[in-house]
Amino acid sequence: MSIIAESPFSPEEIASEGLKPQEYEEIYQRLGRHPNKAELGMFGVMWSEHCCYKNSRPLLSQFPTSGDRILVGPGENAGVVDFGDGIHLAFKIESHNHPSAIEPFQGAATGVGGILRDIFTMGARPIAVLNALRFGSLEDPRTRPILLGVVAGISNYGNCFGVPTVGGDVYFDPHYNGNPLVNAMAIGIMETPEIVKSGAAGIGNPVLYVGSTTGRDGMGGASFASSELSEESIADRPAVQVGDPFLEKSLVEACLEAFKTGAVVAAQDMGAAGITCSTSEMAAKGGVGIELDLDLIPVRETGMVPYEYLLSESQERMLFVVHKGRESELIEIFHRWGLQAVVAGKVIPEAIVRILFKGETAAEIPSTALADNTPIYHRELMSEPPEYAQTAWAWSPESLPPTTASGIEIENQLVTWNQVLLNLLDTPSIASKSWVYRQYDHQVQNNTIIVPGGADAAVVRLRPQEPIGNNPGKIWPAVAATVDCNARHVYLDPYEGAKAVVAEAARNLSCVGAEPVAVTDNLNFGSPENSIGYWQLAQACKGISEGCKAFSTPVTGGNVSLYNETLDAQGKPQGIYPTPVVGMVGLLPDPALACGQSWQQPGDLIYLLGVANWLADEDHGYITLGASEYLAVVHNLVAGKPPRVDFDLELQVQKVCRQGIGNGWVRSAHDCAEGGLAIALAECCIGNRLGATINLGLTSDPGQRWDTILFGEGGARILVSVPTQHQQAWEGYLQEIWGSDRQFWHPLGTVTAVDSSLQILADDHTGLIEVNLSEIADRYNYAIERRLS
Repeated sequence: MSIIAESPFSPEEIASEGLKPQEYEEIYQRLGRHPNKAELGMFGVMWSEHCCYKNSRPLLSQFPTSGDRILVGPGENAGVVDFGDGIHLAFKIESHNHPSAIEPFQGAATGVGGILRDIFTMGARPIAVLNALRFGSLEDPRTRPILLGVVAGISNYGNCFGVPTVGGDVYFDPHYNGNPLVNAMAIGIMETPEIVKSGAAGIGNPVLYVGSTTGRDGMGGASFASSELSEESIADRPAVQVGDPFLEKSLVEACLEAFKTGAVVAAQDMGAAGITCSTSEMAAKGGVGIELDLDLIPVRETGMVPYEYLLSESQERMLFVVHKGRESELIEIFHRWGLQAVVAGKVIPEAIVRILFKGETAAEIPSTALADNTPIYHRELMSEPPEYAQTAWAWSPESLPPTTASGIEIENQLVTWNQVLLNLLDTPSIASKSWVYRQYDHQVQNNTIIVPGGADAAVVRLRPQEPIGNNPGKIWPAVAATVDCNARHVYLDPYEGAKAVVAEAARNLSCVGAEPVAVTDNLNFGSPENSIGYWQLAQACKGISEGCKAFSTPVTGGNVSLYNETLDAQGKPQGIYPTPVVGMVGLLPDPALACGQSWQQPGDLIYLLGVANWLADEDHGYITLGASEYLAVVHNLVAGKPPRVDFDLELQVQKVCRQGIGNGWVRSAHDCAEGGLAIALAECCIGNRLGATINLGLTSDPGQRWDTILFGEGGARILVSVPTQHQQAWEGYLQEIWGSDRQFWHPLGTVTAVDSSLQILADDHTGLIEVNLSEIADRYNYAIERRLS
């Protein structure tokens, strides 16, 4: 008789815990017996993709994870980097996708709460939050309540906690209908003398439970996050946690005070899988065991059984290992902050997690079996790209109607380039996200240097609360941060698209004057059990790895969120675009040099760094309509190959931009991303309502399509503005780097008066675009708001 047949659990019960039959058989072999209900639940959550990365871990091993500035890499609650002058930063990104689909407000709110705990568990005070959000089409009736709930949840938790939400990105696409992505990134500055880690140590040391009480909310959230969304899961609201930002504000203060006493040996946030995860990971990392008595856990509900205690994901809870004899000192701190604090267990020599309940052993499992010695699946990679990609790659711009300097004829009607520009500016994925970020408090703590919408990356002053040396009048550096991912590019070519994600993140930091330092990533994909889904994941991981090596930005940690698919009524999975979000931090030595994206003064000179659309070629990362926003919006096509990344040129362009900012020559900098050159020029005009006159210096027959010239997309391109008094020094520097043939630098025109227009000329006589700024601003600033009214 098979092990499954002998099991006290039915195949349906085993499957409901997210376990496969072969995984149950492995559990039996590990334990030498059948598990009980509590143990089955513990294995279910810890062997979920969300916790053990059983499909992605082999792919993640290729990421670079070490560097001169890396103090803590993957494996802890957050990565930690050295920013010099005694300043250490903790940062990380995580997802809360499925909970936000079911309960948008609490799903998003607790996503923020969870990532904040990852930061202060390390001994760092949170100083900034960013988010990467993906929603379905605003034409879909399901999208509006999800959007409203998610933004309100992020706003409520961050604002009440008192941390500024300083940046992020938001995209809308039908591929996210019913399955939004909510990725939250947090940054903190270390306050403790030593970095607090999570490995338990010291046999006999007490284990302290601190924070909030335990209830039934969030039951099995890790398993829930590791399966497709179905009509049944929509009703699974107990799997969504409920947060309390005011209690977490007390928790961060109490934790930082406790860490500074030196009495804490190790600390672990109770996030996914709650008590199960915190006990097993602390034990496994320390090579010891933990015994925990559930009767000592403070609860908010009656009649709870071990299964519920162990799988609860109630928020604002932590587990500490403390030096024996100093328990009361720490308990007093937490009680003073109005929080729970009890000795609930101890460190034991056996490498097991032993759970007690009502005087009996409720569960006993080897800690490594839960935390690190978990199933790993080495899946076979497709021998050639899938059919959808090959079909897309066969597309050619020649299939589009011909273009002239006046526009393009679509369905026997001329669409002018003015109309195309305004149409793209009105597209929610390109348009201003001010409707979103104006609901966030982005200036609390008074360290935000550039507010959302003001630059390509957020910039936050690093002002230590604790004194670091004797430095009166010292200029402290700033951290620049960004989150990026063009998922359409990744969908059409996961390898090149993922490389471009890293390149764009670095470019955004360079545009504010910061040097890229390190990365945290959030890999949002569909099912790895699907051959196409695994191909997308594997190719994207390869691209990220190569990108991070090229920019010397090691990966310090992150999150993998798979099974982002919704099952329709017929049970057919509908996957999202593969969306590997890269969060990157950079160092800006002098905050006064932080550079925004908007033109600053009439008369300033405008330059394009990198390959001009009309000079692009196969040797230097071409500019293309493939995978572009123009192609999707104007022609309703998702096709072609995304631009290829030229790392050498990217590094050059970004270094030149940073040098120009650092020397005070460059007044504004903005990268050319979605929508291409014309959209980037319009965005530079909007912030300060300053116009621009651009002369591309082309003939009437430029040798390329006019839509490629205006709206083609590609990397390694930055628009900068320079005062006339710095023209000689600036151009002299450019000639030193690239010579005088202007292959990689191009004077384009000048900044014009307030409330004038954006004028783009092909040459001295041929106009392509001329639109007044009031019309540009209206389309751009209110696109999302109009669709919600």
